[in-house]
Amino acid sequence: MRPRLLWLAPALHLCLLPAQGQPVSEKRARETIAAMRVNGRVGGSFDLRVTATDRSYNYKLRATWLTPQVFEAAGAVLESAKGMAAGDAQRLLQEFTSEPAHYVLVELDPREGSGVIPRDWLSRFGPKGVPERQVVGQVVAQEGGWRALMGAFPRDYAYDVFIVRFPVTTSDGTSVLQPADKEAQLMVRIYSKGGAVDWRVPTASPGP
Repeated sequence: MRPRLLWLAPALHLCLLPAQGQPVSEKRARETIAAMRVNGRVGGSFDLRVTATDRSYNYKLRATWLTPQVFEAAGAVLESAKGMAAGDAQRLLQEFTSEPAHYVLVELDPREGSGVIPRDWLSRFGPKGVPERQVVGQVVAQEGGWRALMGAFPRDYAYDVFIVRFPVTTSDGTSVLQPADKEAQLMVRIYSKGGAVDWRVPTASPGP
């Protein structure tokens, strides 16, 4: 039986609970993933590169917030489209939810100039408009279980893909996302250029 992933207040940690009703269909699963895949840009539309050609004048940004619902949907896609056994998919999901964290799949594509994304690009995640509760992310190596999980998500090979892990609490122990928060935001900074994308905070896992 596939686990149902839910938010827990107040810290909105991840947990595994038995699913109720019918399994999530592949169509519904892909729709759930697509709903959390948003587009943006790092840098302004009219940013100019004068003499430096070692960097892009701006970057296409696409991000998927890996909420509990998205993790569950990814498991359904791996089962139905990739032929993964239900038990293997469940163990894979447990691997990612054993430690509380917020995860975002970040895709970046330089526009002209250098096609290289610098290693020191920065990201922050948290409630929109509340900078004191936004935390810095750390890129996760795409190996082992993460490599398998990536097969559930759409892939545009023009983009470099990163998995970024964010803590669920700030340095003083405050929960990053709290029950009253309506919107979450990812901010990305590359060199001197910045950009952001937003999501509505889900309140519960959807039905099958």
